[in-house]
Amino acid sequence: MAEIIAVCTSPEKGQRKTNVGESLLIKRQGLENDAHAGFGHRQISLLAEESIAKMTTKGLDVGPGDFAENLTTRGIDLVNLPLGTRLQAGSNSIIRVTQIGKECHTRCAIYYQAGDCVMPKEGIFTEVLTGGKIKVGDKLVIKHAYKFGVITASDKGAKGERDDLSGPAITELLLPFGDVVDYVIVPDDRVALAKVMRNMAGKGIDAVFTTGGTGLSPRDVTPEATLDVIDRLVPGIPEAIRRETSVVTAKAMLSRALAGISGNTLIINLPGSPKAVTECFAVINPVLDHALETVTGRGGECARK
Repeated sequence: MAEIIAVCTSPEKGQRKTNVGESLLIKRQGLENDAHAGFGHRQISLLAEESIAKMTTKGLDVGPGDFAENLTTRGIDLVNLPLGTRLQAGSNSIIRVTQIGKECHTRCAIYYQAGDCVMPKEGIFTEVLTGGKIKVGDKLVIKHAYKFGVITASDKGAKGERDDLSGPAITELLLPFGDVVDYVIVPDDRVALAKVMRNMAGKGIDAVFTTGGTGLSPRDVTPEATLDVIDRLVPGIPEAIRRETSVVTAKAMLSRALAGISGNTLIINLPGSPKAVTECFAVINPVLDHALETVTGRGGECARK
């Protein structure tokens, strides 16, 4: 099992880092109080203990943090992780691999001592998708990365008369789970909506999230279009969303949103406002991983012991 054996920070760039034992991963930034936080897509650097060992065999007295890495790991082949790989660090933090290795424009002291350095070849860089506490001893788990489709149902949006805010909102919320590979704005038309849903499911997209068209107006036909496409209902998802969000607004009971399965694709209807999308997604967030594992056939046994 892969684990973190050091959590390292430094107050200034260009310095060797110190193992502080634990720190806070900040979304879109990096490690709290680290000089490299907020550094574009290279927010968190990782280097394996196994890579450092290659330098100690050359006679160098080096250890975690000496190569300016933030996280020193054990038991994971970092350099062969594909770009885009999601790693769960600890209980709830998610980081995404954005770069393998780096080009050193200036030679470091380690290079001049040994004539070589492992960080440019075997270090990796990541961005923080979900923040949280991280500490020595935390496990590193490679997560499944899913493919998502997003459909916004909006007459005005399809005509370019209104900016779509709900589609980008759900796209951002889905990042810890995978990438949105297909995103369209469709008029509030039952046939058109059903056609796009079928197309996405036919392309092997793991889950489709629709936004808008779930209310009581005559043009709100997203649930009907969803019924035209799905093979099986998943009633618990919209039931839970309506129950939990009714605490925020009594109007939640007016939502006709559905969820269901088409082949191996999960389809979930969400409301049309970005605020409501965020509130509804918070309800399903804790179970989404398991739902996706199950519907795509990537999960194991789910019986509780």
